[in-house]
Amino acid sequence: MKHIVFLIAVAITLFGITATAQTADKGTVTEKIEVAGNCGMCKERIENAAYGKGVKHAEWDKTTGILTITYRADKTTREAITKRIAGAGHDIPDQPADKAAYENLPPCCSYKTNPDRH
Repeated sequence: MKHIVFLIAVAITLFGITATAQTADKGTVTEKIEVAGNCGMCKERIENAAYGKGVKHAEWDKTTGILTITYRADKTTREAITKRIAGAGHDIPDQPADKAAYENLPPCCSYKTNPDRH
């Protein structure tokens, strides 16, 4: 019985090493980006805009204003992701929001009227 438990532990360890190597081979990158916004509607819009080809995960924290993204560097770039977010009406320090998109945001999403959120 001890041998079976040991073999299972070894198999799990080897599988974990293999999975990590595959992730590293794909060039997965995780970054944090400051994105202006206010509310749950902003969260949904920012995360939806962030997703695109190669993006594996996008989560915006309403409290901190930080978007955490994980993407494949061989499929997309930080610039492509931030351009989509700015196009949806949200400022990023190196990429201002599209003016028309910002003006069409619901009133609760008007972060420029709240000086703590840009």
